[in-house]
Formats: sequence, structure tokens, C-alpha cells
Amino acid sequence: MTAMAKHRVFLTLTLLEIGLLAGLLAQGRTAARRASAVEVPARRAVAQRLGLTDLALWTEARYTRHPSQADLFSAFQDFPSSLDHFPAGSVVVASGGLEAFQNRLTAGEGSARPCAD
Repeated sequence: MTAMAKHRVFLTLTLLEIGLLAGLLAQGRTAARRASAVEVPARRAVAQRLGLTDLALWTEARYTRHPSQADLFSAFQDFPSSLDHFPAGSVVVASGGLEAFQNRLTAGEGSARPCAD
């Protein structure tokens, strides 16, 4: 086999593998779309039935898993003056309810409880 023939065999096999990969990716994408069309409504129904809250993005601490249910002091419960030792704590933004509660506290309005009776 000459060098030119080896070259053509290599290019042919490479193009065949690229075509096979593209076909598998397209088939996988189609299968994922079909599966999500069935799974997403079912998952929404389960979340609504169970009363689940927000999406849990991190598994580190409870105030990063469920930001809408965290209190103002959960990040500092171990040591009040400590820095947040979880990386996700610097990415998660406090929910609007917590910010409003903190603004009321700093303004001196109301009690130190975030929930109204």
C-alpha cells in the first residue's frame, strides 16, 4: 500500500466517523426532545402536588439549596462574623422577601420576625 493510498483510507475513515458521530448526536437530540415532552409535564405535576418550592441547584448548605426558604442568619449560624465558606453562597442572591425584611429591620419597623401571624 502506497503512502497516497494510506492517506485516502485515513481520510475516508475519518469522514465516516465524523458522519457517524453527527448521526448519533442528531438521534440523541431527537430522543431527548421526545423524552422531555413527556417528563417535564409529569415533573411539574409532581412538584405542584407535593408543594415543592424552588429548584435545588447546589447541595452545599440549606440556604443555597432553597434560597426562598432561607433565613437571614443561616449563613452565619456557626460563627456570626465568619465569611461564607461555601462557594455557592457568593453566587446565590437573597430572595426579594428577605431583602424587604432586612430593609424593614434596618429602618426600625416591625418586629424581628420575617413571618406575619
